[in-house]
Amino acid sequence: QVQLVESGGGLVQPGGSLRLSCAASGSIFSILPVAWYRQVPGKQRELVAAVTRTGTASYADSVKDRFTISRDNAKNTVYLQMNSLKTEDTAVYYCDVCKPVQPVCASTFGFWGQGTQVTVSS
Repeated sequence: QVQLVESGGGLVQPGGSLRLSCAASGSIFSILPVAWYRQVPGKQRELVAAVTRTGTASYADSVKDRFTISRDNAKNTVYLQMNSLKTEDTAVYYCDVCKPVQPVCASTFGFWGQGTQVTVSS
């Protein structure tokens, strides 16, 4: 129903920046909240940031003041600007469409793409 494609990952040194993109098909993408998640082998998928249809953003404490999530509904794309990257940010980053429940993005539709690898290493 909805296809998601994540891109923009790569290898960066601590303190560097990356901008991730989540491109989607399907009109539901422009209506519901969208979130970025990350996953490290052996750990649960972690909610990183979420943005509502109108642009209201929320962040995990671990990335607050360093990451910025935004969306361009006309382009069916959500972005994650990552600054001041730390080695702890190393993970595969995914996006997904969130169901309209509280708390925001407590449940998603599971339209995960292939993810994009972010590696922060000196």
